[in-house]
This record gives sequence, structure tokens and C-alpha cells, in this order.
Amino acid sequence: MAVKNMVKNKKLALSISDASWGELVRQLEYKCDCYGRTFVKIDRWFPSSKRCGHCGYIVEKLSLNVREWDCPKCSTHHDRDINAAKNILAAGLAVSVCGANIRPDRFESFGQLRKTSNGKKQKPKS
Repeated sequence: MAVKNMVKNKKLALSISDASWGELVRQLEYKCDCYGRTFVKIDRWFPSSKRCGHCGYIVEKLSLNVREWDCPKCSTHHDRDINAAKNILAAGLAVSVCGANIRPDRFESFGQLRKTSNGKKQKPKS
């Protein structure tokens, strides 16, 4: 996230600082490590709302006031936010299933030891 750049906006700085987005990301990474989950950060330039979730076509320009749009290639109607959420989910699943690279990782997250039903610890799932 470019929180550092967003805080430069004098009108939004206090609200953005109060939201503690950096802390939210840190907590998500921590919880994923605790539960043996993979935390995937999607690059901030990933065209999640511009990419058609049906055929993969990427619209070159899509202003922020456009909340719904139709794909020029396959004519699928999209709600901008729902389409972006589906594209981010697909990108995250591609990373975890296929090992696709959305963004270079700074570190690798390994699963924690899990307790079995009889109380003994098992090796983490890989």
C-alpha cells in the first residue's frame, strides 16, 4: 500500500492515520503465520477493477466515477468493486495453487506446527 503517499494529502492525513492500515496488514500477516495460511499481497498496480473477470480483457482507462462497465470484448456487465474482488481472489488463488508471481515476496511464510486431536504436534502442511 502507498499509505505514505496518501498521508501527504492534508485533508485525508488524519483519517488515514487513524485507520492504521499498516497495522492491519501487519496483523493479517501475523494471523496467517499463526494459522499456517499463505498471505498474498497483490501489487498496487494490478488492474483488478479494469480486468474483465470473464475473458481477461483489460480496459485501458476507467475513471473512478465509473461504477459499472461492460467488457468491449465479451459484453459481460461488471460492477467495478465486485469484479475487482473476484480478480483479487483469482490472483491470490493462482499464487497459492500454481505458484504464479503477482509480486516479489520479501519473505516466505511457513506453516506453524498443528496440534492433533490427541494433543501431540504435527509437522506443518506444505
